Amino acid sequence: MSDATRDLLTAASAGDADAVRAALDAGADIEARADGAMTALVAATKENRVDAARVLIEAGADVNAKDDIQDSAYLYAGARGHDEILRLTLDNGADLTSTNRFGGTALIPASERGLLATVEILLEAGVDPNHVNNLHWTALHEAIVLGDGSDAYVDVVRALIDGGADTTIRDGDGVLPRDLAAERGYDAIVALLER
Repeated sequence: MSDATRDLLTAASAGDADAVRAALDAGADIEARADGAMTALVAATKENRVDAARVLIEAGADVNAKDDIQDSAYLYAGARGHDEILRLTLDNGADLTSTNRFGGTALIPASERGLLATVEILLEAGVDPNHVNNLHWTALHEAIVLGDGSDAYVDVVRALIDGGADTTIRDGDGVLPRDLAAERGYDAIVALLER
């Protein structure tokens, strides 16, 4: 690995956009891999280093390149609510059908975490709200089963339904989203699912 490439990977993690630019100008390999097979862009994204990520994306970094745990800049930004980087990836070729190590799209972990703004960005971009992951859950299932029924999750469930989520898809045990919500006492979510 060249010194320029090493400098690029360090600068990306640190969020030093000027050093990222300098390393690229010095001939750094933009798709080189650091520990965990992370590209500079994935490293910047995991630290939510927006300016460094912007420089890398504008220089042509692959927003879909995955590390050894199947995180890409697009998937990680979506999963963690790093919305500025997420928008940059969406504007620069993010693969909306790309899946993480659990077989889920970015929408599923965003829903699990109650990240309404991120959920709305992903739905607007065209991510399938009915994708089923390896656990046999959609984004709707995850918002219910892994959420806490609070207002944030009510808003996410509403956004998913408005975005085309099919409320009749059963989980791997054959249970409907409405029944999952009822079991947990999430009355506001039950009401949304029954309307």
